[in-house]
Amino acid sequence: MRAFLTALFLASPAAAWEATSSPICTLTHETAEAHIHLTYDPGKPLYTLAITQKSAPWHPTPWFAMRFIGPNETVISTPQHALSDSNQTLNVADSGFGNVLDGLQFNATALAFTEAQTVTIPLEGAAPEVQKFRACTAAQLS
Repeated sequence: MRAFLTALFLASPAAAWEATSSPICTLTHETAEAHIHLTYDPGKPLYTLAITQKSAPWHPTPWFAMRFIGPNETVISTPQHALSDSNQTLNVADSGFGNVLDGLQFNATALAFTEAQTVTIPLEGAAPEVQKFRACTAAQLS
């Protein structure tokens, strides 16, 4: 039984948030539903968010939103999103992502959604990695 549980654990997708810096700052997370990938490119300067669904593609809709649930609950939305990878990936880009980073760092759950679909993103363990991402972007700006 122990071998089965070990094999099951090793076969599961990594759920940890991870921030890296070289030379573009990245913040990634994997869930059973989706792969989340944030970047900051100081050469542009531009922040990007890509949410790639693992099963069903995103349906084209006129807006995309994120609801952050927890102590600092908020909702943000934009009509400025695009789909790629045969609609598996929803992309958003902007020159500032403070509200996204605050939502990820100071809440318990994020809901990424459109009129047709919702992806639940648990934020357990996100706060220290978001802080590393912020430190990376601050270092790139100086």
